[in-house]
Amino acid sequence: MILEICANSIDSAIAAQNGGANRVELCENLNEGGTTPSYGTLLLTRQQVSIDLYVLIRPRSGDFLYSAFEFEIMKADILKCKELGYNGVVIGLLTPDGSIDVERTKSLVELASPMGVTFHRAFDSCNNFEEALEDVISCGCERVLTSGLKNTAIEGSDVLKKLLDLAGDRIIIMPGSGIKASNIKFLKELVPAKEWHASAKTTFASDMEYHNPELQNMGDIISKSNETEIKDLVRKLNFQESL
Repeated sequence: MILEICANSIDSAIAAQNGGANRVELCENLNEGGTTPSYGTLLLTRQQVSIDLYVLIRPRSGDFLYSAFEFEIMKADILKCKELGYNGVVIGLLTPDGSIDVERTKSLVELASPMGVTFHRAFDSCNNFEEALEDVISCGCERVLTSGLKNTAIEGSDVLKKLLDLAGDRIIIMPGSGIKASNIKFLKELVPAKEWHASAKTTFASDMEYHNPELQNMGDIISKSNETEIKDLVRKLNFQESL
């Protein structure tokens, strides 16, 4: 069983490593669905984390239909990740009708080589998951991160099982969204996947002693991946209910 942690900071990436995760998907702005981390985050995280590191290549929040300039930004970010020694990148591009943008996806996969490429949950916004799966495979991606076209992997478990059957050994199907230590045992019984994706995040109050009472939601709450939750996920994924 492979556990990938979606880490929204260098602290979260280190927590993933210390907790026993196999791989990190590094991003920022997770509350907006995730965007590409800053150069400083990329540089220092690669220096501090030795497990496999993949980087989310997403220039903005919102949909997955990108302008010509945004596509150029994605290419530049992929080249920077390759230069810094990352193991892979995570991408997702659609056409206006909800199909996979095969031409652009294939070009990014080729640009990223020899890094690996995951197609992310843009897949869950596609118009036909069977056709989308074949398109992603044809582009050369090594895995698909998906919740089965639903808000959570548990809700999308039926589609996830169908995707696993359709994929066979051609591509990895990695369930994600809403996966926690408290439900992973149940979800494993529904979906026989080998790779899993979770954020394992916890929110906590800022250490700031002063807060302007006139401002709301201005840095009062911070979230990051929880090492204890990650350890619990690892144990349950590997059928170890207790230490």
